[in-house]
Amino acid sequence: MIVRSYKSGCVLLLLIFSYSAGYAQEYRKDYRHAKNLFEQGQYSEAMSAFKPLTVYDQQNPFPQYASYYYALSAQRLGYASVAKDMMLQIKKLYPTWDQMNEVNYWLVKIYFDLGEYFQGLFIASQIKDESFHSGLSDLKRVYLAKISDPETLKMILEDYPQEKEAARALVILLGKQPYHLQETELIENLIQKFYLSREQLVSIEALKPNLKESYRIALVMPFLASTLDPSPVKKRNQFVLDLYDGMKMATDSLSKQGIKLELLAYDNERNLQITRRVVGNEELKTADVIVGPLFYEESVPVQEFSLKNQISLIVNPVSTSSESSLNPFSFLYQPSLQTLGIRSAQWVANNVQRKNCMVYYGENTKDSVMASNFISKARELGINIVYVQRVQKEYTATILSTLASATEYDEWKNPTQFKLKKDSIGSIYVASDNELIYSKVINSVETRRDSIIVVGQESWLQDTSVDYAKFERTHVTLAAPNFQAFNSKTYNSFRKKYISMHGNLPPEYASIGYEFIMTIGNILDQFGTNFIQTMPEGFTIPGTLGNGFVWKPSRSNARVPFVTFKGGRLSAMVVD
Repeated sequence: MIVRSYKSGCVLLLLIFSYSAGYAQEYRKDYRHAKNLFEQGQYSEAMSAFKPLTVYDQQNPFPQYASYYYALSAQRLGYASVAKDMMLQIKKLYPTWDQMNEVNYWLVKIYFDLGEYFQGLFIASQIKDESFHSGLSDLKRVYLAKISDPETLKMILEDYPQEKEAARALVILLGKQPYHLQETELIENLIQKFYLSREQLVSIEALKPNLKESYRIALVMPFLASTLDPSPVKKRNQFVLDLYDGMKMATDSLSKQGIKLELLAYDNERNLQITRRVVGNEELKTADVIVGPLFYEESVPVQEFSLKNQISLIVNPVSTSSESSLNPFSFLYQPSLQTLGIRSAQWVANNVQRKNCMVYYGENTKDSVMASNFISKARELGINIVYVQRVQKEYTATILSTLASATEYDEWKNPTQFKLKKDSIGSIYVASDNELIYSKVINSVETRRDSIIVVGQESWLQDTSVDYAKFERTHVTLAAPNFQAFNSKTYNSFRKKYISMHGNLPPEYASIGYEFIMTIGNILDQFGTNFIQTMPEGFTIPGTLGNGFVWKPSRSNARVPFVTFKGGRLSAMVVD
């Protein structure tokens, strides 16, 4: 019996060993298959093949390696979070694994990919093997250079004061700031502490203002010279001629201040083919600023020329629409549509006590942009947007029915109450130049005779069909980037000079052209030809006839005056 039991036990052990060896062989086969998929770049299939091998089993010799390559496959597919979780699981389950340096190295990269720089640097500090240090330095240099916020890099250096690549990235980033804002002492300290090459300062030196004794401003505009005649009749492109007259006067005024400008006039005749010929003129490359061609249809060749030759460009000095955000050398002289909407919301928040507000806007994109930015900012500032309507041309009558449908009358049949209760809202924002829309809003508010304030656009002042007295009675307030105080000393001086030269009062576009060149001339004088890069955010150029220019990083004017009638005269309040 003992002999039989002994023989039976040996047979059982042999069976168990054979069984275990068979399973181990299967694991090896599956692992080789998964590894082949990984090496062939079939990462999705590799993840599926490695997955069952990541589970711990006494017969499975590959759970660490399978987990590692599973994580690498996920990382190659862009599944950074999945890869991170698996690498962290390896660290937790197999802390003494001899490949832990590789795990940590890839964890650093994965954290950097996720933008978790502090955690990535913490893991990097755990890698003591010097053979990894070169690769880690390269990794840090690439990823830390992607950080666009100097304060983040400063915090990294507080936590890791010996982190050379963070110092390098910070020096480069600080060097890209406007020259007037550069932290030169910090830059020098970092260079000396980490023995950084002076090459890192190339971009800093390049961002000093490029000042000149004289500047050239090229005007690519539809002068239509071939159609002009000496008669006093108003020309079809009269506003262009008025702009040019004002610009020439400003050039003369600036020269007396020691700021020398030369205007180069190119007639593109509002023609795309002629515009292409203009940008082929070698002389245009000598310009420091290009203005024009005023109309979007001809702007593409000029945009391309500006970008290729790195020349600052203002497509249209009277436009609030920018079609050129991809060109870093193009900017708006006027506030953008977004700024008009945002500033209007700020004006309402600061000046209207009752926080309920209605919004009307027209069918075009311009109106939609202003309205959406107004609504977003207004809600952020605690204004309750109770009603929004996109008004189609054939449905403008709905404005009257919404605002002025009376429900009660006095003995003389005058409305005393309305479907929309009196004084239930504080303001109405009208994001439109359409006279059919804003006139119905104004007429409705006049009928209501309550405390509603209407906020609109300065273009309404050009509409002679609306009596200015009605603007005053209905508390209309207008965003007016081109407001000029006609009773000011500087405007009176400009007016006298214009009359002496032309024999008539200055038209609106002449004063706009004058103010525009006065502003650009002062910008060039202070910040040079590369002013887009060197002018600090929020810098203000005081106005000559108007309220001035405030530089925004979005390359437009942040200053928006709001005007209202008081005693028959326009008065202004500025929102920056």
